[in-house]
Amino acid sequence: QVQLVESGGGLVQAGGSLRLSCATSGRTFRPYDMGWSRQAPGKEREFVAAISWSGDFTYYADSVKGRFTISRDGGKNTVYLQMNTLKPEDTAVYYCAADNVGRFRRSRWDSQYLDYWGQGTQVTVSS
Repeated sequence: QVQLVESGGGLVQAGGSLRLSCATSGRTFRPYDMGWSRQAPGKEREFVAAISWSGDFTYYADSVKGRFTISRDGGKNTVYLQMNTLKPEDTAVYYCAADNVGRFRRSRWDSQYLDYWGQGTQVTVSS
């Protein structure tokens, strides 16, 4: 089993920045593709960004492209989400996800059927 713990959420004004982190524990010796999704009040959870185990490949939702950057520690199952130029519509609970390597496709991350999930961290952007 793998446990994922997110941190870095909070309250920020529109136009501001936040950096989310996700650390893993448990079976950390196995490689995982990792990423982020979010769920706003009254809406379904949606894909935000993902990064391959090697760090060579990334995917972004159109709504965050150019504003958010996903990265990871080389060789570690730790992932970050740098969020700039935040908008009120970015308000949501942000969830970290990890997926066993070998299936890094955009369609899989869009489906949200991933192997492991964190508990989430709240991000609130005020106007």
